[in-house]
Amino acid sequence: MANLTQKIGYGFGDMASSMFWKVFSYYLPFFYANVFGISLVDTGILLLVTRIWDAISDPMMGAVADRTRTRWGKYRPYLLWVAAPFSICGILLFTTPDWGYGAKLIWAYVTYILMMTVYTGINVPYGAMLGVMTENSQEKTVFSSFRMFFAYGGSFIALFAWDPLCKFFSSGMGLSLQGSWQAAMIVIAVCCFVLFLLCFKLTREALTTVSEASLGKDLKALVTNKPWWLLNGASLCFNLFNTVRGATVAFFFADIIGGEQHVVVFGLSMLFYSGLFLGVGEVANMVGVALAVPVTSRLGKKSTFIMVDALLIVFSVVFFLLSPESNAGLLLMLLLQVVISVLTGVMSPLVWSMYADVSDYSELKYRTASTGLIFSSASMAQKFGGAIGGAAVMWLLHGCGYVERPEGADAAAIAQPASAISCLWALMTFIPAGVALLSMIIVWLYPLTTERVDDIVRQLSATRRGAADVKAAATAADDAEIVNN
Repeated sequence: MANLTQKIGYGFGDMASSMFWKVFSYYLPFFYANVFGISLVDTGILLLVTRIWDAISDPMMGAVADRTRTRWGKYRPYLLWVAAPFSICGILLFTTPDWGYGAKLIWAYVTYILMMTVYTGINVPYGAMLGVMTENSQEKTVFSSFRMFFAYGGSFIALFAWDPLCKFFSSGMGLSLQGSWQAAMIVIAVCCFVLFLLCFKLTREALTTVSEASLGKDLKALVTNKPWWLLNGASLCFNLFNTVRGATVAFFFADIIGGEQHVVVFGLSMLFYSGLFLGVGEVANMVGVALAVPVTSRLGKKSTFIMVDALLIVFSVVFFLLSPESNAGLLLMLLLQVVISVLTGVMSPLVWSMYADVSDYSELKYRTASTGLIFSSASMAQKFGGAIGGAAVMWLLHGCGYVERPEGADAAAIAQPASAISCLWALMTFIPAGVALLSMIIVWLYPLTTERVDDIVRQLSATRRGAADVKAAATAADDAEIVNN
């Protein structure tokens, strides 16, 4: 059994990744359209193209990681090797050069592709570590829960601090709007670098899995793996749900709620803004992560997934009925954000734990230990969801007549047409609800129930012990022959 230090150390890795990922998902579309200065259409194409490349590169990285051999293990050394490039590319991504439109667009493509490439280089091996830190299925859920708890903690810090950091560097330090966004990212990047080094220092790979199959055989086993396909579909929908809502929030606050509002809670006035809305969601996600282990232990992973999807549908539709024009309406929006975020918090470690089960299923059925390749598909689904979701938000807003504001212009001075307002409401409510419904249907077909997974673990454990005994016997025979000669 792994100790608490290893579980905390493992959590530090996704704490770092999520600080970047949530800023990318929630603020980068707004940054490109309203700070960097490129159009909604070009922003949508940029998000789609770069994240599709990012998703395609994930299986490549998974295959490379599966075949890595070092004294630190197969996957863990990438935490050390890629931490610095990861942080540097994040800073470049939020750097706005004083160039013409075409040159700036090229810069955006180059820096975003670089960022997503190094993100793959560190995040795919990190995710695959879950498959080799323990062979116990329930302990994998525990590791995954630590991972997601710290991930949401990092997301909360980044999202909650983003607006204050930008304002500190612009108002307090006198930097331009573009310079303040870059400076805020420098702060986040330094934190991420330290967290990745701590993750490397505190973790260990407990299992040694060797893929003796060719890459071609690994890929053939992957594409014929039915649970893998179904889980990819459900995971893509889950990430699409989060990305569509998250990428819409900054626009929703700017053009419907009105940027910043004051709400009264128990007689006290509280500033209500997009960073608070998203940050409170991250804290609620952490609560959901803490609930994931007891809930899945009682209901099973598949049943929990279906139940969460059903509740997400209901609460997403209820959000549409609220009014942003009253104190009560704003507070109810915040309450629903908490409830929805608790539910997505339960889902997050569940998805990664289910990928570990799919990895065990693949090793037993196809006799190939392609853990990195399988976990890369989880990252691939996440990024496809982000690519489709981020691009769809931009294109839908453009198609509905959303009025882009000049760099740094006050949202109050922009009158959005009714079609754009309706689109923003749909992006926060009915569209995510439809995605959750599709996810629920897909998971209904997923075959790896609790009983099936327990049986797979028993068979796989016996197979691994048998292979280890055969290897030990062969080694002993070789040693005896050497002595006799």
